[in-house]
Amino acid sequence: MKRRVAIIETAFNPDPERHFRALEAAVREARSDGATLALLPELAFLPYFCQHTSREPFGWAEPLDGPSVARLSDWARTYGLVIVTTIFERRTAGLYHNTAVVLEADGSLAGLYRKMHIPDDPGYCEKYYFTPGDLGFVPIETSAGRLGVLVCWDQWFPEAARLMALAGAELLLYPTAIGWNPEDAPSTRNQELEAWLTIQRAHAIANGCPVLSANRRGRESDPSGHTPGIEFWGHGFVAGAMGEYLLEPRSTPFETACADVDDLEMERTRQAWPFLRDRRIDAYANLLTRALDPEAQAPET
Repeated sequence: MKRRVAIIETAFNPDPERHFRALEAAVREARSDGATLALLPELAFLPYFCQHTSREPFGWAEPLDGPSVARLSDWARTYGLVIVTTIFERRTAGLYHNTAVVLEADGSLAGLYRKMHIPDDPGYCEKYYFTPGDLGFVPIETSAGRLGVLVCWDQWFPEAARLMALAGAELLLYPTAIGWNPEDAPSTRNQELEAWLTIQRAHAIANGCPVLSANRRGRESDPSGHTPGIEFWGHGFVAGAMGEYLLEPRSTPFETACADVDDLEMERTRQAWPFLRDRRIDAYANLLTRALDPEAQAPET
């Protein structure tokens, strides 16, 4: 049996109503194309405000019963599909998260994942805004499968993907906001994009688990004027359990694209490539350290 999944990459529109209409149209198109799951980019309802530090964006944060989740719930119920994106969650005064919300096809909130790895780089000042997640790496049960939802910077860490796979995730999902510095040379852009694609496909291969990735696209300016902004590169894709493209990344913009994922592929792939069977869990204790002393680890001669 195959399940149809959709990647949505509608560029941000500063006019909120136009932006919401475009997103809803993309969700509607996904359902019309037979999808049962739609993955939207990170912070899909907001501009990428983390390009600079300011107290103003804290006013956009919402509780889980706020208007963003209500809107997503309405879309999920109206179109009958599972929807995944992230919101700027106001947990309490002074405590905020970048939180992935998973809406079931009946509109109910199936589960949450709070972004664990928080970057702090030029143009990505997320540590100023987001508290690291505290829900761990726990897949979310939905009618579209058991979803291992991770968020953007999480995608560079094999430990996160592995823990989701070990906990039974059937699909790994990455809502993302990543792009180029517009001043970067073409060679640098290509290198960064290829690294981004490769690391996520590697998670699919290492865990025998399909991967879905939806990225922001389009250029968004830095309101502070201190940087040239970000050109989000899009290139959302779906990879199978051996890293093969089921939906290839595109250099040209799209709003909705679908692919079919075979429910039995993970089982067959792990039988042929039993990476989980052959893990040496007795020898991995040092993974829980920040760094190792090379001299202390040197073998005796």
